[in-house]
Amino acid sequence: MSDKRVRPVEAVVFDVGRVIVQWDMRLLFAKLFEDPHELDWFCAHVVSEAWHGQHDAGRPVDEMAEERIRAFPDYRAAIEAYRDRWLETIPGAVPGVPGLIERLAEREVPLFAITNFGTDFWAQFAPTQPVLSHFRDIVVSGEERLVKPGRAIFDLAAQRFGHRPEAMLFIDDSPPNVQAADRLGWQTHHFRDGPTLETDLTERGLL
Repeated sequence: MSDKRVRPVEAVVFDVGRVIVQWDMRLLFAKLFEDPHELDWFCAHVVSEAWHGQHDAGRPVDEMAEERIRAFPDYRAAIEAYRDRWLETIPGAVPGVPGLIERLAEREVPLFAITNFGTDFWAQFAPTQPVLSHFRDIVVSGEERLVKPGRAIFDLAAQRFGHRPEAMLFIDDSPPNVQAADRLGWQTHHFRDGPTLETDLTERGLL
């Protein structure tokens, strides 16, 4: 608590997936597979989160999908669904978080974001989220070809946002991302749920 009082926050920096919006690729693929074991295998070996990370790092999704179809031709339809029906992996907002963003914006707290998100999917996703209009700048990994938890994306964000890392609060659900920001001097919040974040923001005098 004392650390929060002596380190004022000039800006709040959000992650997007699993902080502002829910994200689960299985929600899409569960519509395509009746056998739960086949669903598990597909999500582990064909379209896994680790493989999807290539898009976050800047690789075009069309190229990825074409390559994957050549490797797993029996799963063409599901791989094409990954490419074409991405928004079905995002069922809605994380409860309570958009409201917190609205409240911070009303208090004129500078808001920014750093997100691991591929450019093709970001182009589909961002227009569906009015809450993103409150953000002054968003660093998107696929656009920069830099991903969290690498240092380079945090350094770029600090430069673009115009605040010292120690004057910004970074909110992310991923422990490696939070730990990376900690090492670089950012104030951090390991996101678990909206009420816990609200308490932290309140204790810091931001709400």
